[in-house]
Amino acid sequence: MPASDPKVVADLKAAFAGESQANRKYLAFAAKAEQEKMPYAAKIFRAAAEAETIHAHSHLRLLDGVKDTAENLKEAIGGETFEFTKMYPEMIKNAQGAGDKHSERDFHLANEAEKVHAELFKKAAANPGQAAPKVFVCKVCGHVAEGSVPDTCPICGGKHQVYFEIQ
Repeated sequence: MPASDPKVVADLKAAFAGESQANRKYLAFAAKAEQEKMPYAAKIFRAAAEAETIHAHSHLRLLDGVKDTAENLKEAIGGETFEFTKMYPEMIKNAQGAGDKHSERDFHLANEAEKVHAELFKKAAANPGQAAPKVFVCKVCGHVAEGSVPDTCPICGGKHQVYFEIQ
């Protein structure tokens, strides 16, 4: 049963955000531990990341945050569109104002990838039951390619080796 008390709903939203961020952070920490050849630390980070996902999904269920696929796709389109029309343009402007070229580039790459994500969600919404093509993600900028890996990422310019396949 979804939560209804406004204070509890606010707490669930905060907990969902915190658990989601912890998941991503721990996966980054695991990758660094692997790079440093520390397999035990890497495995513990990955285990904790999975546990944080369990928590986040539980909080999201109590927020009634997972609907049917059509509604989920509509929400995803809205979220991605907000990111590339409002959120990232403002962040890019702030980074430019601060003279922070690294953050500006990071925001720009993400912004361009979000446009692709929105289009892919629209495509999936038009025919969600269609057979799934091969899908690849650029590990530099998050560009998603269907069918095959491009020779060069259209967003960041990375070579085809920077893509990995989604199973």
